[in-house]
Amino acid sequence: MRHTLVTLSVFLITPLALLPPVAQAKNKKAPLTADVLHAQTVLVVIDPQAGEPVTDPSANRNARNDVEQALTKWGRYRVVLDGETADLVLTVRRGTGRSVTPTVGNLPTDNRPVIFQPNDGGVRAGQQRGRPPDLSQPGIGPPQDTGPRPQTEVGGSEDTLEVYRGGVQYPLDAPPIWRYSGKDALRPPKVPAVEQFQKAVDESEKIIASQQKQKKP
Repeated sequence: MRHTLVTLSVFLITPLALLPPVAQAKNKKAPLTADVLHAQTVLVVIDPQAGEPVTDPSANRNARNDVEQALTKWGRYRVVLDGETADLVLTVRRGTGRSVTPTVGNLPTDNRPVIFQPNDGGVRAGQQRGRPPDLSQPGIGPPQDTGPRPQTEVGGSEDTLEVYRGGVQYPLDAPPIWRYSGKDALRPPKVPAVEQFQKAVDESEKIIASQQKQKKP
């Protein structure tokens, strides 16, 4: 289950350390499953519970765009706009370098007119109107207010990329299947979090191929 916001005098985001364990880039002994390796399409969104730092209100939006560009450059997955048809859903959250950060939540950060998508010629712009469908079931997670709200994020000092299985109505209600956090992990030009995901995919394919080879008589 995804981490939730707890109302005290402000909204608090539960530290990542309290989330259920998932495969991380450092855990090279846990290969990704076949459905992840066979995936063809991905949707990239801002973590619905991430607030925008007061000092950098476009931080998460820029991180999302940088991840989309890195995925396009990788070329393994095609970036799409629909969470129900995407094979994988990736969430991004920009860290602030501090363990406690005042932010503004419930901003329309996913209401965007264009998104970069790969095609045979490289990159093209695709249209999106309004806010995409909810990726979490209504009533689960933070209150659905109608406007921005002040909140305090705890434990979000590092950039975070999480990967969820798509093809379902509410993909973010399940635990992530892969996560990577690190300082500047979502920053270009390399976007290290995407590089680590690519390594996890490549290593998983090698492990599975080795296992299948050992099973042959």
